[in-house]
Amino acid sequence: MIRYSVSQFRALMAAALATLAMSSPVHAQQVLRVSAIPDEAPTELQRKFKPLGNYLEQKLGMKVEFTPVTDYAASVEGLINNKLDMVWFGGFTFVQANVRSGGKIIPLVQREEDEKFKSVFITTDKSITKLGDLKGKNFSFGSESSTSGHLMPRSYLLAAKINPDTDMKRVAFSGAHDATVAAVSGGKVDAGVLNISVWEKLVAAGKVNPQQVRVFYTTPGYYDYNWSVRSDMNPVVRKKLSDAFLALDANNPQDKEILELQRATRFIPTKAENYAAIETAARNAGLLK
Repeated sequence: MIRYSVSQFRALMAAALATLAMSSPVHAQQVLRVSAIPDEAPTELQRKFKPLGNYLEQKLGMKVEFTPVTDYAASVEGLINNKLDMVWFGGFTFVQANVRSGGKIIPLVQREEDEKFKSVFITTDKSITKLGDLKGKNFSFGSESSTSGHLMPRSYLLAAKINPDTDMKRVAFSGAHDATVAAVSGGKVDAGVLNISVWEKLVAAGKVNPQQVRVFYTTPGYYDYNWSVRSDMNPVVRKKLSDAFLALDANNPQDKEILELQRATRFIPTKAENYAAIETAARNAGLLK
C-alpha cells in the first residue's frame, strides 16, 4: 500500500479536483454560440442581437457569439448537431428541431407577444379585399419553414377553402419577411404574407407605405417564436440564461433598448406543449414528415 503524507494527499486531491473542473460542462463552455432563423437580412439580425449579446455576456460570465445561418434548415441542424447552443426559432422550426432530435430541444423563453402572434396578408391590388380574392393570383410566402410566413398562413388559407398549390396562379417563397414586402411593393407578386411584427417595424421605420401596400387580412393569434436550447445544456448555464431573459425590465433604460430591438414587451417562460397546434398544422399540411 502506498502511503502519502497529509501535504501529499492534499496536493493530489487539489489536482484531481482541478482536473474534474476542467472536464466539467460548466468549465468547458467558454463561449455561448447563438444564431437565429434568417427571417430578416443578416445585418439586421446582428444589429438586433448585439445589445442582447452584451447583456447575456455580463449575466453568464462567458463570451457570446452570434453566427448568422444561410437558411432555416441550417439553424435546426446547427442546434441538433451541437454547432450552436441557443437559437431563436419560429414555432415551426422549433417543432422541426424537436422532432428531429427526438424531443431533446427545450424552448426556454418567448416574448409575451408570441403567445398570440399573428400574420398579415398584404397587397397593392385594389381588387383584393379578402382571402377568396387570391384565387388566380400570384402570391408569395416567406421561407418554406417559416411559421408566420408560411405554415400558419397556409393553414388559414386551407380553412378558407383556398389551396395555394391549385387555386393560385403562382406561389413563390421570398425567403424572408422583408423580402416578401419588397416582392409585393415591387409588383413581382399580387399579394403576400408575413409576420405582423416585421410589418409594423417596416411601417414605423418608413420603409413601406401602408397607403400603397395595405393589409387586407390579419390571422387569428397563435404561438410562435422562442429561444431554444438542447436538453444537454449544463443546467446552471440554462438557468442563468432563463433568469437573464426573465429579468429584462422595460423600466430600465438599458433593458428597454434590448426589448425594443427584440420587439418584446417582456420575456416569459414557455414549454414544448405550447407548440402542439403548430405540429398538428404542419403534419396536416404535409410539411412535417
